Amino acid sequence: MTDSVSFDHQAFIKNLTPQPGVYRMYNLRDEVIYVGKARNLKKRVASYFRANLDSVKTQSLVRQIADMDVTVTHTETEAFILENNYIKKYKPRYNVLLRDDKSYPFILLTDHEHPRLTVHRGPRKKKGEYFGPYPSATAVRESLRTMQKLFPIRQCEDSYYKARTRPCLQYQLKRCAGPCVEGLVSEEEYTQQVQLARMFLKGRNAEVIDTLVKKMERASEDLHFEAAARYRDQISALRKVQEQQWVSGDQPEMDVFGFAYKNGIASVQGFFIRDNKLLGSKSFFPKVPGDAEPEEVFQSFMLQFYLSGNKSIPRQIVLPLVLQEPEAIAEVLSKQAGHNVKFFQGVRDEKRRYLDLANTNAMNSLETQQNNQKSVFARFLELEQVLELDNPIQRMECFDISHTSGQQTVASCVVFNREGPFKTDYRRYNIEGITPGDDYAAMGQALTRRYRNIKDPAKIPDILFIDGGKGQLAQAESCFENWTHEKMPMLIGVAKGISRKPGLETLILAGSHATIPLNADSSALHLIQHIRDEAHRFAIAGHRNRRQKVKTQSRLESIPGVGAKRRQSMLKYLGGMQEVLKASTSELAKVPGISAELAEDIYQHLHH
Repeated sequence: MTDSVSFDHQAFIKNLTPQPGVYRMYNLRDEVIYVGKARNLKKRVASYFRANLDSVKTQSLVRQIADMDVTVTHTETEAFILENNYIKKYKPRYNVLLRDDKSYPFILLTDHEHPRLTVHRGPRKKKGEYFGPYPSATAVRESLRTMQKLFPIRQCEDSYYKARTRPCLQYQLKRCAGPCVEGLVSEEEYTQQVQLARMFLKGRNAEVIDTLVKKMERASEDLHFEAAARYRDQISALRKVQEQQWVSGDQPEMDVFGFAYKNGIASVQGFFIRDNKLLGSKSFFPKVPGDAEPEEVFQSFMLQFYLSGNKSIPRQIVLPLVLQEPEAIAEVLSKQAGHNVKFFQGVRDEKRRYLDLANTNAMNSLETQQNNQKSVFARFLELEQVLELDNPIQRMECFDISHTSGQQTVASCVVFNREGPFKTDYRRYNIEGITPGDDYAAMGQALTRRYRNIKDPAKIPDILFIDGGKGQLAQAESCFENWTHEKMPMLIGVAKGISRKPGLETLILAGSHATIPLNADSSALHLIQHIRDEAHRFAIAGHRNRRQKVKTQSRLESIPGVGAKRRQSMLKYLGGMQEVLKASTSELAKVPGISAELAEDIYQHLHH
């Protein structure tokens, strides 16, 4: 909607309050197109309707306003939080949108008799010490693998730990001291290893090495040479890790952001420093409305980043730009964090080195993103030429089927837009009620479920790719026979060649079933291969998950008298399906809710 809309702004502003609050702007379709926050609602809203607006973005926004409403808050701090909630809820077209608002993982050292090291994401309600946040689950797993090599602290689930009567493979590999089995490690030794791990996670590496050196010397003096050798190996591993650490410094808790903005694309690079160590970095590419100012983009990103999800807000934040309202933002973040938050700009020394590094990485990420978009854009253009389309392609979808001998069939649907994969719209469908192995019926069911109740025309793809030949394509044609929407997707089958080698694919057009062979070096073919391979990957991943779940539960589900609660109780108490299969009748009888008689029935069913 680009035409001017009649909105009586004078009457609306006349009755506005000068108090702080949040305003929402709507278009003719009653969609929220912008959310803003104001210290003074009357002045802020009035500024949009001045005679000479400088910003092209604001001019376009104002032309589309059909209605407005406001929510008054007690303080500007409340307005910041409410604005973020509304942006997250409505995803307005003219707001800067952070597409990655999930919580970040931590390493948790639990508060048990024998503490456990594990990854934790979400509200920090479990008792124990939290270290992080880490920029990704991969970073946490790498850290946990390192910790396992350095300190023999258990990482297994509590249910597995409680059910052990003999040490597991981790003990044999010397990656766990075996506190689950009495006599393998003393309470004192395990507690000491936990303390060393705690110090290491807090960045006190030098103290850990000093402590281990003293222990090694003492063990050597007491002629405990095996213990001395263990400490020696631990010291060697620690020094190796210390040498491999990327960056370390003197900042106990700090986030550093780099920023780059070019040709309508914004790149933000975050460095997360905790306990004097750089835990990792992450690139962000917020969705930016046209003609937005860099300061507006970065400020919107930062607020959404810290106020959305379970984020750890540090005491120090190094900024690449001057914020528009630094005092108010510092106040809202301090209130959210429960401690004082300080911003640093124009920094020196160590902070400057981190900031320069973050800015360099932001620019590199931006250039990579631009090159990727240019590549994807060029592929779209060639595909449009190959298919002789009059209008540009905005959205493509592709379906694939995965199963093993017809069992646990899963259909995948992946979505691409002009920027590449659009993963938030990916979907999987568990296929039921068909003849096992009937891929045609599976494709028909998936397509029907996908497009049966579609309401938003923007969700209807311009092109729908079907991974397969004429049979699968016929299912798609049948599904769209009674299509009632004005927009109709172009249906294309992607048939593999006789040798099924990449580069020999043929496009089959719906209706005429005419074929379009493409050269192996065609950019259009590379785009089709990308979306087809992504659908294949997504389907296989879903099928494997479903197959593993069935594999774990199917043998227990067939036992008479054992329902879902008892199955879950056995798996949790004994530590998994393999342990259930190994368990004796007496061990099964120890599971809560399992009598001696039922334990005998379970054992006989599983083994005979």
